[in-house]
Amino acid sequence: MDKIRLITEENEKKILSPRATLACETKGRSREEDECDIRTCFQRDRDRIIHCQSFRRLKHKTQVFLAPSGDHYRTRLTHTLEVAQIARTIARALRLNEDLTEAIALGHDLGHTPFGHAGERALNELSPFGFKHFEQSVRVAEYIEKDGEGLNLTDEVKDGILCHTKGQDAYTLEGQIIRIADRIAYINHDIDDAIRAGVLVEEDIPLDLRLKLGMSKGERINSMVNNVVENSIDGDKIHMSDDYFQYFNELHEFMFTAVYRNPVCKSEEVKAVAMIEKLYYYYIDHTDELPADYVKIAQRDGYERAVCDYIAGMSDNYSVKVFNQLFVPKFWLE
Repeated sequence: MDKIRLITEENEKKILSPRATLACETKGRSREEDECDIRTCFQRDRDRIIHCQSFRRLKHKTQVFLAPSGDHYRTRLTHTLEVAQIARTIARALRLNEDLTEAIALGHDLGHTPFGHAGERALNELSPFGFKHFEQSVRVAEYIEKDGEGLNLTDEVKDGILCHTKGQDAYTLEGQIIRIADRIAYINHDIDDAIRAGVLVEEDIPLDLRLKLGMSKGERINSMVNNVVENSIDGDKIHMSDDYFQYFNELHEFMFTAVYRNPVCKSEEVKAVAMIEKLYYYYIDHTDELPADYVKIAQRDGYERAVCDYIAGMSDNYSVKVFNQLFVPKFWLE
């Protein structure tokens, strides 16, 4: 049976680009493990992420629109799947390691808060340690999942998750793909959701950007992906051409004005932030009410860290449920 994994690893050497990250050359895990008979290390990481609790909770975490009534608005889970699809397309075109790419993509938002970036900003202000969702995603994988044992992911996957948003580039090209695939995914699906919500129409997007990037969501994704592939075939960096990157930034600025800062879209965020604040201070004052897993974290890392971890892991639905249990009066039943 162990020959199956070895054959896969040998095939990677034959098929993938010399720039690709090979499973057999991984930097390894924090804790050594016996190898799987069938799956490579990156395939195992992908599977561990998909089967973990934090991944399942993404289905009830906000992407942009809080508590949308329609079934077709993106959640943090569907966003993650779209990032994975775009990232795999780029990786395959460049003959890079798709398994590593997909594992990073699926894990990149494991640590995201309820209520999207509003929740992230709230915890960043409340926590004495600060809060960044990409750092929290690694923390989830290392210290929180599996009753505190963590998923024991490979270093390449953790680095790609940590570097998917800001700061230093990932040291693998596969990790670098996630940063750009994340941006391509969210800018285009946020436009799609905003159109569905009636916040804007396609024609509101400046015509010069539509002519350059594409006249529809599908055209824009296709043109951006093609541009990334064309400009990343050689070299040690995944990137768009300078002109396309400028167009993308202009589209991003348009979205900040039209959607991300739009009071229609953000009207409920004040309530969400206030709710997170109330939950945070309640559990700081009632640490004995934390679940047992987070008591263990508190004993190791302190209660402020544990409370932050607990709230960050909540889904939108669960945080509202807990808030109602703690702060909303219950009516007597006859």
